[in-house]
Amino acid sequence: MEKQILFVATLDTKNQESEYLVQAINQIVGCRTLVMDISMAAHTLGQADITAAEVAKSGGSSIAEINKSRERSKITATMINGAVAIAEKLLAENKIDGIIGLGGSTGSLMATDVMRALPFGLPKVMVSATAALPGLATRYIGTGDILLFHSVIEIAGLSPLLKNVLERAAGAIAGMVKVEMLSKESLQSSNRKTVAMSQFGICEGCASAVRHKLEAKGYDVIGFSAAGVCDRAMEDMIGKGLFDAVIDLAPGGVGEHLLGGMRSAGPHRLEAAGKIGIPQVIAPSGINLMSPRKSRYKPDYHQRKKFDLDKLRTFLRLNGEEIVMVADEFARKLNAATGPVKVLLPLKGWSSIDVPESPIYEPETDLLFIEQLQKQIANDLVKIKTFDLNLEDEAFADLIVESLLNVLS
Repeated sequence: MEKQILFVATLDTKNQESEYLVQAINQIVGCRTLVMDISMAAHTLGQADITAAEVAKSGGSSIAEINKSRERSKITATMINGAVAIAEKLLAENKIDGIIGLGGSTGSLMATDVMRALPFGLPKVMVSATAALPGLATRYIGTGDILLFHSVIEIAGLSPLLKNVLERAAGAIAGMVKVEMLSKESLQSSNRKTVAMSQFGICEGCASAVRHKLEAKGYDVIGFSAAGVCDRAMEDMIGKGLFDAVIDLAPGGVGEHLLGGMRSAGPHRLEAAGKIGIPQVIAPSGINLMSPRKSRYKPDYHQRKKFDLDKLRTFLRLNGEEIVMVADEFARKLNAATGPVKVLLPLKGWSSIDVPESPIYEPETDLLFIEQLQKQIANDLVKIKTFDLNLEDEAFADLIVESLLNVLS
């Protein structure tokens, strides 16, 4: 069947350009479109399949109220909510195979909010003149699998250059929708169990060994970089029931959130698996480190033990007070778990850079975390074990695999 793509834009400001992109999708690459207008100003431009009035109504308001309101943030939220509800309904009815947006700052913010509400795997392309602006690109993508198509030139008028940009964007979304989206049902129908695993560069050896060992036993292992965004996305995907178990090698985003580090994974890190009751095996890579922005260093940070990972990233060692606070937060989250949890804690360092010759090696402080966690855990489903190993030792990878297989059997 011919693929159908949902097109989202503010036609009051991007009408001519929208028409050209829709035409390119329909005629050049041979897909159908459904045009959704998310304009907030009154206009008589363009032909939308889903009008701004319908979007406003879906968001619990009316287009008259939207047009006359001066509360920009409120009406933007209303239109986004309405657009999300419509997009989700269209997807549930199998009426769309992908989504593409066109806009400047406001249009891009609105369209990508709609995209992020749609599931992982559905093709999503955002054509934006502001895709490269500091702070906006990360806001547009969030934890979504969105392709940002940076127009570079302003989306205004139909110069030969902009026409070419729009035609290439049409080709991009058309190419993406030719690949079938892997559904949750398809994953669950497989005989292979799927395991989510957080990882980071400083525990890459362990992660690689665990993956290879589990794959050899017939498991699929999906890795997520624990840099604050992908591990946050991992939590979202766990909560949607995409995985049978979790190996959390690098849950340092919990402490980074408490302490204001760059790898913060938000307030709900380490919660999704516990809520739905799937097995978890947890290791402590990165828990004893933080990476605050250097522009926000507190006075004592300059005297901390540190490790320069590269020219952009520096890890600081947590002090005793901080690591106990992080242990309390881990205990609070794990005490709420409704499924089995195995916490494996090596005593000879928690990463490849946490070794005796390293400036950050401080096992006595790590013991404070272990002792506090043991003291605060009040959930019989949570089992804590220590081992006279470094986290990167292959023997530790064997223990992780063994622990996971035990709880899955």
